[in-house]
Amino acid sequence: MDIKQLSYFVRVAEMGSFTRASIVLDIAQPALSRQVRLLEVEIRQNLLIRNGRGITLTEAGKVLLEHSRGVLHQMERLREELSRVRGSLAGRVAVGLPPTLGRILAVPLTRAFNELMPDATLAIVDGLSKTMQESVLTGELDIAMVYNALPAPGIELRALVHDELLLVQGSRSVPEAAAPIELADVAQHPLIIPGRPNALRMHVETALLGIGAQPCIAMEVNSVSTILDLVAEGIGSAILPRQAVLTAAGPERFTLRRIVKPGLFPLLSLATSAVRPATGTQQATLDILERIARESLQRPHGPT
Repeated sequence: MDIKQLSYFVRVAEMGSFTRASIVLDIAQPALSRQVRLLEVEIRQNLLIRNGRGITLTEAGKVLLEHSRGVLHQMERLREELSRVRGSLAGRVAVGLPPTLGRILAVPLTRAFNELMPDATLAIVDGLSKTMQESVLTGELDIAMVYNALPAPGIELRALVHDELLLVQGSRSVPEAAAPIELADVAQHPLIIPGRPNALRMHVETALLGIGAQPCIAMEVNSVSTILDLVAEGIGSAILPRQAVLTAAGPERFTLRRIVKPGLFPLLSLATSAVRPATGTQQATLDILERIARESLQRPHGPT
């Protein structure tokens, strides 16, 4: 069997779709289908049942998927062992970061990664926690930093820290500067906030629901930089982590107010696959990211 054909089959099986797999693999869908079909011809068994909603695995497909994952993992380990003989780790690692934290974590992560593993390749993407967790399942991402992740089959979660969400306002609109604000009073402020299912949006709504209140939504905006530009213009307030503001252009444009009674402390975790064992390069990256995240995000204030 051809290793490339096995890798194509695994990606199609994990994503449940030739269309999605062809996009991730950057290969034309007819060519991808042909490679999988050649694999079926070679082993003389159907591996996939194609339908209008995507694909499902036959019993033979389930057996091959389980063994193919092991074969591909061993091939990756072999590459790493050979690179270790040369004195370095190699391979590619894809890491997902929340948009609110990308600016503060991407640079130190890249520097530490390149210093420890100069022969390896790092890819960093940002996205919604829910989407990134799904990307870990399909293999598009090796590691994802996610907010308030729920346990899911095939996902391993490593809790990091409770990040703190603050009320962000234009500096010209808050004469009392950084005075804390109670959560019940936050409900009176028009908010510029990401749309559902953004994890921070859901955390805010759940916390307000817990005290019998609802957010006052002025606008739904998914871009952190655009949210901050609108807040700076006095169009509304935002609820964001401190780091999202301090790493933005012109942080002096904003006033940060702690939210109390209760505070907002979503849990940050690192998500990895529980199905595909981590390679040495991936494990080293996971350790680097955990260390940097704890150093950068740990705050003297915790959930109360």
